[in-house]
Amino acid sequence: MGLDEAAQKPHDRLNAWLAADMAAVDEMIAARMVSQHAPRIPQITAHLVGAGGKRLRPLLTIAAARLCGYEGPYHIHLAATVEFIHTATLLHDDVIDESTQRRGRPTANLLWDNKSSVLVGDYLFARSFQLMTETGSMRVMQILSNASATISEGEVLQLTAAQDLATTEAIYLQVVRGKTAALFSAATEVGGVIAGANDAQVQALFTYGDALGIAFQIADDLLDYGGSAAQIGKNVGDDFRERKLTLPVIKAIAAADAEERAFWDRTIAKGQQAEGDLEQALAIMARHGAMEAARADALAWSAKAKAAIAELPEHPIRGMLSDLADYVVARIS
Repeated sequence: MGLDEAAQKPHDRLNAWLAADMAAVDEMIAARMVSQHAPRIPQITAHLVGAGGKRLRPLLTIAAARLCGYEGPYHIHLAATVEFIHTATLLHDDVIDESTQRRGRPTANLLWDNKSSVLVGDYLFARSFQLMTETGSMRVMQILSNASATISEGEVLQLTAAQDLATTEAIYLQVVRGKTAALFSAATEVGGVIAGANDAQVQALFTYGDALGIAFQIADDLLDYGGSAAQIGKNVGDDFRERKLTLPVIKAIAAADAEERAFWDRTIAKGQQAEGDLEQALAIMARHGAMEAARADALAWSAKAKAAIAELPEHPIRGMLSDLADYVVARIS
C-alpha cells in the first residue's frame, strides 16, 4: 500500500493532529515562492508543489518540534525550509533523470525546459537559506546546510556508482543517506533544536529520521520488484530497466556465480536487455534470497527508528512517529 492510499494511516493522523501548523507552512511556502521579477519561478514551483505529495518532511519537522514542547513560531520557517530543499532536489533530479512525469503530472523540465528547472531549483535552495537564517539559530543553519551538501554529494556519488557492478552495500547506504535520509534526519533534528531539546533528545530525533529515511528507501527499492504500479507510482521493474543498482540487486550480484554475473554485466553494466530479462533477474534474486535479505534490512532500520524515539517525552505524536516507522515497511510485509 502506498503512503497516500488509506485514511488514518500514521502520516494522516499526524497531519490531522498538526493541521493548523501545516496550514501555516503552506501559507509560508506560497508567500516565499513568489518572485517579483521572474514570474516563471512561482509558475514552476506552484506546478510541483501543487501536485500534492505527502509533505512528509515538513510534517516531521513540525512533529519533532511539538513533541519537544515548542510553542514559538520558527518551526513553521524550518518546515517550509525543508520543503523548499526537497522541491529543489526534485527539480534537479527530474533534469538529471530526464523524467517526464512526477506524481502523475508532466515534469517541469518537460513543460518548460531543463534550464528553467535547474535555475528555479537553485532559487528554492537560496530561499531555503533565507528562511533558515530568520530563526537566528546557528546550529539550525549548520544542520540544514550540512544536509544540503550531503544531498548533493549523494547525487554525485550515485552518478559514479550507477551501473558499476563493484558498487557495495556500503556505497548504496551512502547514496541513500544522500538522496533520502539526510533530509529526513535534518527535518527531525532541527525540530528538536528549535524547541530547545537536550542533546540526547536531539540525537534521538536525528537517529529516528536517518533510520526512517533508509527504511523508506529500501522499501521503495523492493516494491519496484515486488509491488504494483499503483503502490510505487511507476511501472514495476523500472529500476531494472533503468539499470539502477538497488539493494536487492547488489545483494544478488555479491552472491552471483559466473553465469549470473555475466547476466548482470550484460543487463546492468552494458544495458543490453532483452525480453524475459526482468523475469530472469527476479529468479536470480529469489535463488539467493536477495529480496528477503533486503526486506530484513528495511525492518531492522524501522526497528532502529522506533527504538531511537522511545526515550523521548510520552506524547501522542511519539506514538504516531513510531507507527510511521512500522508503516513505511508494512508495504513490503
